[in-house]
Amino acid sequence: MLTVRYETLGVRPGDLLLDLGCGFGRHAFEAARRGATVVALDYAESELKEVRNTFAAMAEAGEVAPSSLAGTVQGDATRLPFADATFDRVIASEVLEHIAEDGAAMGELARVLRPGGTMAVTVPAWLPERVCWALSAEYHAPFVAGGHVRIYRETELRDKLRGAGVQPGATHRAHALHSPYWWLRCAVGPTNETNPLVRGYRRVLEWDIVSAPPATRLADRVLNPVLGKSLVVYARKGARS
Repeated sequence: MLTVRYETLGVRPGDLLLDLGCGFGRHAFEAARRGATVVALDYAESELKEVRNTFAAMAEAGEVAPSSLAGTVQGDATRLPFADATFDRVIASEVLEHIAEDGAAMGELARVLRPGGTMAVTVPAWLPERVCWALSAEYHAPFVAGGHVRIYRETELRDKLRGAGVQPGATHRAHALHSPYWWLRCAVGPTNETNPLVRGYRRVLEWDIVSAPPATRLADRVLNPVLGKSLVVYARKGARS
């Protein structure tokens, strides 16, 4: 399930791409399939191990080049261990809402992006996220460790990206069908995965991800502008004069 549109980000074969907060690697894998060389960074070593194992399996199956994973790095988004202007493309998907010093993280993303390079930043969209916060205190910080610490409006995110030194451009929303799922989970308790309604909806989402039937793809596109769970903003770093 991809949130970022790679055509809008401008990923090309040979690009060096940073996937910040990679999780289990969904965006890193797709970038590699498109010919990019990927550095995957996350705070959790357990997830990085899964990324390495999956890349190895994909390389063995011939889905990606053996060299497509440049490395995995366990690190802090506010102190990236890379030189200035290292990456052609950067993805930071569903990360900034967890970081207290989000301005420092955006500054680091801009610093390691080369002049003329592009980044895609995704965060939970304002309306679906407000509903989740209203339904359950267990969904967000400080009530849960590592939870969401803020809710972004698009104007705030774009202003902070400008302040970090990049120019925001295109934007869209994604995953409208996931918003009711999270509202349901918040209503019954975010950790309650055994609830019959939660389990039933999750099976529908899993079927949709695997099968991608035209009817649900159409519903997602129609509903995304209002109910899309994720807000995606693309930004470019100015070229050196």
